[in-house]
Amino acid sequence: MLVYPSGIDLSSRTLQHLSGLLAGHRRRIDSRWRRLTCGRQALLVLAHLRCGDTYARLATGFRIGTATVHRYIREAVGLLAALAPTLEQAMTTVRKKAYVILDGTVLPIDRIAADQPYYSGKKKHHGMNVQVLADPAGRLIWASDALPAAVHDLTAARTHGIPAALAADDIKCWADKAYQGAGQAVRVPFRGWRRLHNRDHAKRRSLGERAMATLKCWRVLRKLRCSTTRITAVVRAIVTLELAA
Repeated sequence: MLVYPSGIDLSSRTLQHLSGLLAGHRRRIDSRWRRLTCGRQALLVLAHLRCGDTYARLATGFRIGTATVHRYIREAVGLLAALAPTLEQAMTTVRKKAYVILDGTVLPIDRIAADQPYYSGKKKHHGMNVQVLADPAGRLIWASDALPAAVHDLTAARTHGIPAALAADDIKCWADKAYQGAGQAVRVPFRGWRRLHNRDHAKRRSLGERAMATLKCWRVLRKLRCSTTRITAVVRAIVTLELAA
């Protein structure tokens, strides 16, 4: 197989952050020898998450086995996911903001038609539902655990306790009409002909799309091929990298 050099549209700070995290982990478990240095392992993981490179391509490019690639990525993703902010920690950040934007997205997965819980009738494909909180400028603050795509956004938000957490801290939140009935803390468009109000509401809420775009710049999320039980860890790992950048 031919091998060629490529690039990753991330800063060296992201690489150094992950490399330092891996170095600390190796010291804790007293791992004395690896096929790749911490820096090379970090580069491999970023190539998978940011560029969506498959295990087979990475194994060829880094001249290691596919099983080793899988082990290295799983190790790094686990370390990063453990550092992702919880909803309680996110609320601490949100309290300093004028308001917060809530939105949901369906991350595509490679499931078959028989897997009905993972099929989104709205998106017309299989996927996992992830809820996202963003600040007024659209910067990512927090992302939830992944639920099957058949779960409605309002149900997902309630499952994660988002409306209750916002109400408890009296935090203003803007969201789309999918969150009708989420409670007074979550402001949604009016039904009917309140066009002026709904136009202003849409202007504020639309900035939340920036947080969604930030997530989907990580190409691994554009078509997840891992087990559905691993998707939450992948999303959390990406949130950690974004917040550390």
